[in-house]
Amino acid sequence: MRRFARVRLATQVVRQLRKAGFKAVRYDARAFSVRFAPNAEQEPSIVDLTPLLTQSRKQVKTYLCGLTTDPIPPTWQLARPLLRPVLRGTTPGAPLSRPALPHLFEYVVIDHPEAMTYVTDEQIKTWAVRPDEVFAAARANLSGATLKSAPTEVVRFVDNGDAYWSSHLLLEHWLERLAPQVDGPPLAFAPERGTLLVTSAGSPHLRALFAQAEELYARSARPITPMAYVSDPDGCTVPYTAGPEHPLHHVVQRAQAILAVQEYARQATHLTEPAAELEVVGDDATGWRTRAVWDEKSLLPTADEVIIGDRTLPWPELAPRLEPVAGLNPIRWQRG
Repeated sequence: MRRFARVRLATQVVRQLRKAGFKAVRYDARAFSVRFAPNAEQEPSIVDLTPLLTQSRKQVKTYLCGLTTDPIPPTWQLARPLLRPVLRGTTPGAPLSRPALPHLFEYVVIDHPEAMTYVTDEQIKTWAVRPDEVFAAARANLSGATLKSAPTEVVRFVDNGDAYWSSHLLLEHWLERLAPQVDGPPLAFAPERGTLLVTSAGSPHLRALFAQAEELYARSARPITPMAYVSDPDGCTVPYTAGPEHPLHHVVQRAQAILAVQEYARQATHLTEPAAELEVVGDDATGWRTRAVWDEKSLLPTADEVIIGDRTLPWPELAPRLEPVAGLNPIRWQRG
């Protein structure tokens, strides 16, 4: 019944958006959302369908009527207070973006009560502003809130739809300011868009939290990353690392490998050329690594090891013979 209700709602939303004149309308079953734009050349707006499941057909129709008004403010003065930064993997289309963390990017969205719209390079030309101004304004609109309650082992930030908690990892010094709350250097997980977990880097529960973050990441319709993050000396968020002798070394390896595999797979769906797949191999005893099987013609992802025919080559041995493919991030390679 739940599956039927989801399909019925998606069908209603898609039909109404098309009836309203939107030519590019696509239902994403995994994310349970609908992307829509006047045409395929324009960056789509995104409506999350989950909040609409409990609404009547009439309420959904009213909601969509408000949604289909022009979501792009015509001037910078009107747009600026609506901007928010978001941390995401590879996103289709051509939204304004810049690298933020390994396999993750910082985008800017226009935050409406009904939907959010990714800002594009083309859009900021009409506002007559520079990209760095747009990113700065979006970050400045985050609350930057800190907690003042008694220290606890794990702080769970659950997004109510407009808090953008995972985006706070983009703010310099924000994570480190939570040290009194977790009684130690803060370490954060952002497994999916609605959840941010923060604990101490010295917590005895880190192994269990890595497992919990991986589970949330795997089952979420809106995943971000299974990895853990900390602040560097400059207050910037960076991946948590654990050397070969550290008891969490293999756990950290696994999270890194899973994120790489998923982001390369996501990227491959938008490429026009054949792309080699990446997989995670190994175990908890010997460690985890990434592996690609390559025919020397398809676009090759960065991998710990590459199988070519009956040979398995470690990346350092193969890398000198490769050259990067222009314009791809995460980077892919071809024969040099």
